[in-house]
Amino acid sequence: MSTYSHKVDTHTRTLELEGVMLKELTLHPDERGFFMELIRSNDAFFAEGFGQLSHSKMYPGVVKAWHVHKNQVDWWYVPIGRLRVALYDTRPKSPTFKKTIQLYLGEGYTSSVLKIPAGVAHGCKAIGETVHLFYVTSHIYDTAEEGRISYQDQTIGYNWLDTPEIT
Repeated sequence: MSTYSHKVDTHTRTLELEGVMLKELTLHPDERGFFMELIRSNDAFFAEGFGQLSHSKMYPGVVKAWHVHKNQVDWWYVPIGRLRVALYDTRPKSPTFKKTIQLYLGEGYTSSVLKIPAGVAHGCKAIGETVHLFYVTSHIYDTAEEGRISYQDQTIGYNWLDTPEIT
């Protein structure tokens, strides 16, 4: 049987957009299954704090894009299925303003939590099978806080429909 230590995980890295981070998770398996810690209140990765925990189920091929928040930070975790995630920096004072990146979360990829700062537009596409996305937000849901951008927005120029998927 394995033992679990309560140290803060330091497997965090910044991605190509200012403030966007990916925290690789540590799996603690034993004969009963496994334990994996996602976030904790004393982790600098989660410094903005807890507002709400939500669960989204998406069927194969579903695209949910684009969302952007004025002040809210999101942390995404995909335990079941696979997501293609795209992020676009809408913050004029950011050194990565108007830059877009793409990454994959979920089964078959390194178990990770994605941190999406306020001002970074984000979207996702369910690939392969039904996907479950769990996400924590730093604030309670408020329609005035959330902005929507069409998934076909020409300014962003990201093509959700024609991008080939990793298999």
